[in-house]
Amino acid sequence: MSKPVDAAPPAAATPQGWTRYDTVWMLGLFGTAVGAGILFLPINAGIGGFWPLVVMALLIGPMTWLSHRGLSRFVCSGSRADADITDVVSEHFGPAAGRFITILYFLAIYPIVLIYGVGITNTVGSFIENQLGMAPPARWLLSGVLVAGMMLVMLAGQWIMLLVTQWLVYPLVAILIFLSLYLIPQWNLAAVREVTPLGLSLTTIWLTLPVLVFSFNHSPAISQFAVAMRRHYGADQGPAKADLVLRNTAAMLVGFVMLFVFSCVLALTPAQLAEAKQQNLPVLSYLANVNASPFVSYFGPAVAFFAIVSSFFGHYLGAAEGMHGILRGTFAPDADKVPDRVLKQGIAAFIFVTTWAAAILNPSILGLIEMLAGPVIAAILYLMPMYAVYKVPALRRYRRQLSNIFVIVAGVVTISAIFYGLF
Repeated sequence: MSKPVDAAPPAAATPQGWTRYDTVWMLGLFGTAVGAGILFLPINAGIGGFWPLVVMALLIGPMTWLSHRGLSRFVCSGSRADADITDVVSEHFGPAAGRFITILYFLAIYPIVLIYGVGITNTVGSFIENQLGMAPPARWLLSGVLVAGMMLVMLAGQWIMLLVTQWLVYPLVAILIFLSLYLIPQWNLAAVREVTPLGLSLTTIWLTLPVLVFSFNHSPAISQFAVAMRRHYGADQGPAKADLVLRNTAAMLVGFVMLFVFSCVLALTPAQLAEAKQQNLPVLSYLANVNASPFVSYFGPAVAFFAIVSSFFGHYLGAAEGMHGILRGTFAPDADKVPDRVLKQGIAAFIFVTTWAAAILNPSILGLIEMLAGPVIAAILYLMPMYAVYKVPALRRYRRQLSNIFVIVAGVVTISAIFYGLF
């Protein structure tokens, strides 16, 4: 594996309290999570009724923080400060397990990159057609330009990507809040008075968990984040600092995102949510098409655009990292014969072509989330770090914590929901 580039030069001494460096990473992780999943979450979660959604809101906060904290602690347990997730797996479990986890890690993230190619094309195409009243360019051309634009930012370097993400997140958060509050007069509170039967509520929560986990997932950036925290603050302070940043990121996500989800669900009927799912559109693009307000019509697609672009960056990092580990461990182990620069260029070309192809084909986004991304994310994010806690001596101090049981149960239930939906 190549050494990841840190987001900033190492600090001379560990600063006390919260720093700008922490804020940049918190916003980067927030931007990674706020993408296609959150824009489609109101569609899946809202169809099941209001009160199951309340239970989901109470569960997702601890699920998000504790699972990502576990993955970060696992990456920080490596003996080398620059060891990423694939290096740490190889160190603790051996080269064969390292290759297996690297493949799983890639399979968890790569389909999401394809999802963002589809999502950005549908969002911009719908905006051109419905809000601007123009015929959108040919799908192959529109998708090619959009995917290439996102790729160019990534190829400029990790620090540039973090800065762009930071400035995308500011308008994203502001518009999310304004839209959530703006939709309040349109809320239909009849859904609040409807009590969903207990059996149906539990089934709804169970089957929505994969999309919920996906919607708050920022694990693709955790490996690079943990490495950056450890190099910036040192091996002693880095893991604790990472825990703090992840806790604040989870709180920010739950606060802003669930307000947005509740507002969208209460402003639309179940029939409208089902129609949005059938049209394969983010909820805000659908709102823009059915709402007469110019504010919603223009700012709704803007939120979708900012969210997809910022989230694409974090997921590209993880997919490229995973593919790099796979190729170095199998087809191109000799860095002298295949230099890192050539390998990274090849990976970028592969991701661009396949993302462009997916955007042209336009598969169901929710279908991809439920069938491809969900199970592997749950295995990597929830189960693998907990297994390591009880097997790896470097993580023994985290044993005998009730939070471990919570994370394991959440991961198993999420995976069971996915397989129930498949079979």
